[in-house]
Amino acid sequence: MDLHQLRLLRELGDRGSLAAVARSLHVSASAVSQQLTALQRRVEVPLTERRGRNLVLTGAGQALASAAVDIGVAIGAAEQAVSRYVQDPAATVSVSAFNSAGLTWFGPLLQALSGAGSPALVLHDRDVEQDGFPALTADYDLVIAHRLQHSRPWPGTVRVLPLVREPLDVAMSDRHRLAGAPSVAVQDLLDENWVSVQDGFPLASALDAVAVHAGGPLNVTHRINEFFIAAAIVSAGSGVALMPRHTASPPSGSGVVLKPLHDLPLARHVDILCRPEALHRAAVRTVVSTLQHNAAPAEGRVPTADAGGLHDTRPCSAGSGPSGGPA
Repeated sequence: MDLHQLRLLRELGDRGSLAAVARSLHVSASAVSQQLTALQRRVEVPLTERRGRNLVLTGAGQALASAAVDIGVAIGAAEQAVSRYVQDPAATVSVSAFNSAGLTWFGPLLQALSGAGSPALVLHDRDVEQDGFPALTADYDLVIAHRLQHSRPWPGTVRVLPLVREPLDVAMSDRHRLAGAPSVAVQDLLDENWVSVQDGFPLASALDAVAVHAGGPLNVTHRINEFFIAAAIVSAGSGVALMPRHTASPPSGSGVVLKPLHDLPLARHVDILCRPEALHRAAVRTVVSTLQHNAAPAEGRVPTADAGGLHDTRPCSAGSGPSGGPA
């Protein structure tokens, strides 16, 4: 049953005539009559009857009008509950991220939002192919995703909130013949064994770009989606790999160094994806602002706005770990 029609039935019972109901709602008596007729079609027994020149409620009409009061109260309580949920700064917010993003930002996020009144965070790591990230917004409030700079944009069904543009460098052993060079060229690496990611993950297409620039296929020996494993292979001197400069930067003593490609700049964009309605919630906006604030230190930092104007673009790009997948 239509809530507006139930309200009209109640008003008729309280005010005693169609004309009185119409005056109180600033509509015509004919409009009120049409709505009550539509309500009557949903009920098997008469709700109104004529008494002289007035239309009044029958016993069934009075019963339904009384129930309409309870329905109105329940609807009002539901609307207030939704409003409290939307405005609650400490409500629960679920966040998923590919592995290297989770490693980089989950810790600082938890620390920044550890105080009283902060959102309650529920964190997940999800390693999916690039096309799988938008679908995750059905299960999580916020999805940290990545794609290459020139890959197709995220679908218009999701909101895209940029975190960082991150260059992709060549990772090699610190014993490699080029380890002392400030940068390398694609032609320097034609005979190398490469560590790539599984098909479908963002960095796979970055290696395709390297192959196009080289004028022929690369020798892809290993396919690894986890940066730590790829770094271990590189450290052993068994190949080179593309790795993000910031989120997968090798620690001192790891035996791995990163070298930029000076003749083929490559980058990925790391974005937050969500359903549009998620940003109506105060707690979600707080988490987004905190992630954007913590995301990238200097180079590649995405400008942010205050909580009411979160930086939003649809087509952003991003990549992934030494694999190109969620690393």
